[in-house]
Amino acid sequence: MPTRWPATIFGAWMVVLAVAFGLQPGLQAPLRLVAGVSAVVALSLGVRRSRPDDVKPWWVLAGAVVLSAVGGAAASAPSFVTDWLTWLEPTGVALLLVAYAALAVALAGFVDRRTSSSRDMAGLLDALTVTSGVALLIWTFVVGPRLEGSAATGWTEIAMPVADLLCLGLLIRLATMPGRLVAPGYMLGAGVVALLVADVGRASGFGHLALYTAAGLAALIPSMAELTRPAETPPAETSHARLALLGFAAMVAPTVLLVKMFRDGQFAGLTVVAALSTLMVALVLARMAGIMASHRQAMSRERALREASAALVSAADSEAVGLAVRTAVAQLIPGDVPHGVVLAIAIAQTEPQSPEAAAQAGVDRATGTAARLVTTRDVDWAVAVRLTQFTKTLRCPMVLKDRPGGDPLVGVLHVGAPTWALLELQRSVEVLAAQVALALERIALGHEVARRNSETYFRTLIQNTADVITILDEDDRIQYASPSAVGVFGGDPTGALLPEVIHPGERARLGDVLAAVRGGHQLEQQLDFRARGNRRTEVLLELHCRDLRAEPTVSGLVITMRDVTEQRRLQNELTHQAFHDAMTGLANRVLFNDRLAHAVARSTRDGSVIGVLFIDLDDFKMVNDTLGHAVGDQLLIEVAHRIAGALRADDTAARLGGDEFAAIVENVNDPGAVEETANRIFAALAEPVVTDAKPLYAMASIGITTTPEGNDADELLRQADLALYVAKGAGKNQWRRYQAHLHNEMVERLELRSALDHAVNEGHFLLHYQPIVDLPSGTAVGFEALVRWHHPKRGVITPDQFIEVAEESGLILPMGRWVLEEALRTVAEWRRILPPGQAPYMSVNVSVRQFRESGFVDQVRTALAHTGVPPEALMLEITETLLVKDDERIWTDLGVLREMGIRIAIDDFGTGYSSLGYLRSRPIDVIKIDKTFIDDMVLGQQPMALVSGIVSLAQSLGLTVVAEGIEDATHREVLVRLGCPLGQGFLFSSPLGPTEVLAWMRSPQSIAV
Repeated sequence: MPTRWPATIFGAWMVVLAVAFGLQPGLQAPLRLVAGVSAVVALSLGVRRSRPDDVKPWWVLAGAVVLSAVGGAAASAPSFVTDWLTWLEPTGVALLLVAYAALAVALAGFVDRRTSSSRDMAGLLDALTVTSGVALLIWTFVVGPRLEGSAATGWTEIAMPVADLLCLGLLIRLATMPGRLVAPGYMLGAGVVALLVADVGRASGFGHLALYTAAGLAALIPSMAELTRPAETPPAETSHARLALLGFAAMVAPTVLLVKMFRDGQFAGLTVVAALSTLMVALVLARMAGIMASHRQAMSRERALREASAALVSAADSEAVGLAVRTAVAQLIPGDVPHGVVLAIAIAQTEPQSPEAAAQAGVDRATGTAARLVTTRDVDWAVAVRLTQFTKTLRCPMVLKDRPGGDPLVGVLHVGAPTWALLELQRSVEVLAAQVALALERIALGHEVARRNSETYFRTLIQNTADVITILDEDDRIQYASPSAVGVFGGDPTGALLPEVIHPGERARLGDVLAAVRGGHQLEQQLDFRARGNRRTEVLLELHCRDLRAEPTVSGLVITMRDVTEQRRLQNELTHQAFHDAMTGLANRVLFNDRLAHAVARSTRDGSVIGVLFIDLDDFKMVNDTLGHAVGDQLLIEVAHRIAGALRADDTAARLGGDEFAAIVENVNDPGAVEETANRIFAALAEPVVTDAKPLYAMASIGITTTPEGNDADELLRQADLALYVAKGAGKNQWRRYQAHLHNEMVERLELRSALDHAVNEGHFLLHYQPIVDLPSGTAVGFEALVRWHHPKRGVITPDQFIEVAEESGLILPMGRWVLEEALRTVAEWRRILPPGQAPYMSVNVSVRQFRESGFVDQVRTALAHTGVPPEALMLEITETLLVKDDERIWTDLGVLREMGIRIAIDDFGTGYSSLGYLRSRPIDVIKIDKTFIDDMVLGQQPMALVSGIVSLAQSLGLTVVAEGIEDATHREVLVRLGCPLGQGFLFSSPLGPTEVLAWMRSPQSIAV
């Protein structure tokens, strides 16, 4: 059956029912049911035939029809039925109102599906404005008068027009969507308008019949599936029709006032009129703001396109064009919107295109520079994998109709982004694509012109190059030789065999090379050959071979020869300088390390012993300082010669730098032979060295190690260096062997320092926090930040194992800076999470070296400012030994910090040798009693008296006391009895992580168990 016949039959059938409905008032209830069932059947048939993308709005519409038909039939049932079933009429009215809600939900579903890919805020504001105007009219001339006569008017006659108004607003929103509204949309709109008119005219039955008819006809039209598809059309500019509609809505309020004034002489319902008028004015203002925002966006895009045009004009290659395109799209699209850009440039292909690619290219050529919104999976695979995170892609071909190069398709510009952003970007991308096409064509034409010019340029270069370019035939005869051959060979070699030009000793190797090239092998390395050059002298030629026999313009082997005689001589000299000490002629550190590595490898294979000697001159600095560097150089040169003379031919002597020398002793059977070498060196150095100043005695210390102690070159050098360190400490001018049991501690300390340096640079530290509690209540008032080192092999290391090394090496400075900043960031986070009354302070340990560092006060001030932590929430802990130092700058800095509001605490009080009198003269706020006093105070009267005296003294000086290391409940009770206010220790908690602190503070149990 043709598609128009079901709609025609259904429409005729509904007209018959409407006529019967008007002529037979007594049959209105059953006729209404029949009409509703007919509409539901038409909706079911339409959904089954057209298969829309989303059927839910259509089924909700069918449900609204069913509710309306059943509710209307129940509400208009004959009186003998309603008298018998008194609940029937109110139930029908309720179902009618639910039907209105279901109709609104269905219309909202259509709107949601149509707007899923668009941010048409202007259309929404226009719909609200028009709906507000209609609402004002209905309120003024329908609902308001009915409210005044509410005694005789049913509430449903007021509720139904209001419900109609909601549906009308959704209908207007659907009509103001971008893109064309199809016939089913107009049908539904006519039905909703008819329902509104009927409800206003108190003839709701006819309005409901009109809605059934409109719903059925809309479903039976094949284009009904368009109502549930996203509108893939950019939001339209404000048209004259839409402005007229907005003008009508804006004029409703003053018109209503005038009508009421001239007709009734009063302003009834003035509050509602004023409210709706205000709403419409606000909507109009919002609409104007949207127009202004659109104008600004258009100006911004115009500026971005101008900048892109300037960048494309100056682009020299396709990479610069791609960069300009990506920059332009980033400026055209809002900054927070994710997007991707792929510029696919068409290239000439010898292989035929696939049918799909050829068809797509044909469509691109036909559409020209017109952007199309396509599904990402439908574009080329190489493009789709780069835009796979986006559902839709804007595909814009770059076509030049009159392109001199032939194919008008220059390439395709792809932009991936959310669909709504692509719809807004469509016109701008088309303009950008046209500019890109012109830029690419300009670059291609420029390259073609450059290529044609380069042919002449290349011909000129060949005639004047210093390299000899020759072409050989199959017999190795020179068919062509560039003019430079005369300067190299003393004559033109054209017609001669190439082997005749080369040195006789190199001809066999040359034959192998030429055969390999003809066999298809590509020679990567440079090849040097000796030849008889001009003036019958021998020259060194660097040869490069390429097989161009398949090229019709060449048809032979191309041999390029360059005279590298002087270059190789310089390279050999530079190589010698790179591996030898310039002053002494001995091997330098690089060559020494290389030979040592090879010697160790040989020793591993054959089991021989390798010895390493580390030699350092004693008191050489005094020679330079007293006699001058010239005399020092003479001494170094002579010492180098004597060390080399004391070694065997297979051994290696090297100068590592300054007055440091080293030697490798190879191929010995036992370590004693290495010690004999050291004794020979001492014997060679025993004779005085004659210098320009005076004879000097060269004394040296030697560290010895052998392969039985180490199996690696680096390890042997390290062991020899440690042995030298021991020899220096033993009195100089002697040698010492490496002994592992004497150096383990030194090695561990050096390794710890090296690992600590790496940890500081890589940030392998973490902070734990131990609570400082109020002893009577057990409530945490603060936390002490304790640094931990997360060692990759040893796990978490406590400060007592590495702080001393950090102090010695100076690494305590960056470590302390990190601890301060991390602790302040943590307490700032706690202060944001915890209530104001529970926010604890943070106590941070500070090294003496940190105070001596210039700018420490500014460092603390900056850290507080960056984290937003008040100074009162920070306490700095210093060691007791700082009390007795007279460094006024440190105490001045402490005073400045204290004036800022930061508290200063003395850590481990009682373990040093300071006088208690210093507490009165120094800027101190808190003293922390050391754990050893707390442990001993319950064991005897003297420790108890000492702790009691410290607490009493601190209280008299106005200082706060914190007891450290409380691990027993008895200690806590005694300290509370002595009047100590604060304490910390494992009794309350072990050090916790930052998140564990929050859980601990929220836990009702404050004592660790």
